[in-house]
Amino acid sequence: MKVLDLFEKLNGLPFGSRIFTFMVCMNAPYFFSIKSHVTLLKKNRCEVQLKKRRAVTNHINTVHAIAMCNMAELSGGLMIEASLPRDKQWIPSGMTVEYLKKAETNLLAVSDGSEIDWNQTGTIVVPVEIKDTNDQIVFTAKINMYVKNKG
Repeated sequence: MKVLDLFEKLNGLPFGSRIFTFMVCMNAPYFFSIKSHVTLLKKNRCEVQLKKRRAVTNHINTVHAIAMCNMAELSGGLMIEASLPRDKQWIPSGMTVEYLKKAETNLLAVSDGSEIDWNQTGTIVVPVEIKDTNDQIVFTAKINMYVKNKG
């Protein structure tokens, strides 16, 4: 079952998006470390929430840079998985990030693939923005995803 099909099936259930997030983390356990929540997944878009709590903060009580990298990779990876044709596969090959403001609140990572040609192969750049609760962009990422045909 494709990841988008699973999200759509579970999202209609009570706690369905939480169950989906848990299943994703079971498949890629490192994502458990930030205790995020996938709140939206559809072709060309994924949104992941992160609550600011002590476990993801740094010495100045802002959300740690690597926690934001982790949520960006989760959001971008799920978005590309939901958007690519079934005959293609991907793997991240690099990421460039910018820390724009202190991340002092809960966060929302948004990956938007509406400008991406999903039929191409080679490196596709997936953009991710992370916003705080004041709708201020605190972090951006450009994730290089290497895409090839299956087989």
